[in-house]
Amino acid sequence: MDLNRALLLLLYMAASEVQDIQTRPIDFVCDYQARRSMNKVEEIKSAMGECDGSDLLPSAIPLPCVGINMGAWRKKSLQQKRGQVLAALKVLTEGLKMVRAKTQNGCQSTLLERLEHSVTNYLHIVMNLDILQDKGEGQDFACQSRNTLNLDQVLMQYNKLLSGMLEMFMLELKDMCQGET
Repeated sequence: MDLNRALLLLLYMAASEVQDIQTRPIDFVCDYQARRSMNKVEEIKSAMGECDGSDLLPSAIPLPCVGINMGAWRKKSLQQKRGQVLAALKVLTEGLKMVRAKTQNGCQSTLLERLEHSVTNYLHIVMNLDILQDKGEGQDFACQSRNTLNLDQVLMQYNKLLSGMLEMFMLELKDMCQGET
């Protein structure tokens, strides 16, 4: 029965990933609904209910820093803001890869793979945005990352990243949308 559940969960997750395959990064910037539909946190949380023991991870995962000091944020260049978003996404991606390699629970492994795929999609979009590079990219050094063994905490932090820092960054790029509709 556990194998059937895992296969059903895998099929459900694969089907939900098929949509919106051929989009450009600018489409992501200009379309709030596209950004919203890409956020799979609630779907993964729901799938956790079908996966016994999925909330406790086999090893700790670092949580990215997602809080924003608005005064400091306003002073940053677009490149620095992108660097901060990329750094947070990379922390998640690397942590998910390490934890997924250690998991023994097939259902949990599928959830982690799905989450990793979601984070990687955002990573590619933000990396491929057509804005100039500078040397000021990277994590905000004032931030102290923390670790967790709880997948629900990882999902909450990821959701904060998407609805907070990433969304603020997208709003600042809205000028790129002129003539893109």
